Amino acid sequence: MSTVEISDELLCLFSATVSSDDDTFTIEVPRREIETGDIQPGRVYRIAVIEPRTGEESSTFDGPEQPEPPVEIGETRYVEIEDIGKQGDGIARVERGYVIIVPGAEVGDRVKVEVSDVRSNFAVAEIVEETF
Repeated sequence: MSTVEISDELLCLFSATVSSDDDTFTIEVPRREIETGDIQPGRVYRIAVIEPRTGEESSTFDGPEQPEPPVEIGETRYVEIEDIGKQGDGIARVERGYVIIVPGAEVGDRVKVEVSDVRSNFAVAEIVEETF
């Protein structure tokens, strides 16, 4: 079994089908990746293409099986705020680029947070301790 090293720069991970139209080939990005703000239309990104696992390929694409979020409700984490989201909340990234939204945090803040809500592609956490 081969292994793939995942960069800390990974913004999102999804499966997609390559479509063709004459001399143009397209990979569609799921709407959820745009809505979460991880990627934006019109920007240029590096793309990695990985062979599907045995049994993963099919003629009808139902979407990828999502990995489990790397956090749980009630879990505490020490994070550094890397960005500010569209609503003004702090954004931290943990394993696999998974986003934790931290209301009231500013870029550069290093805080201890408690996770209060977990979704497949992001979590929300409250500040427990201002600095660590």
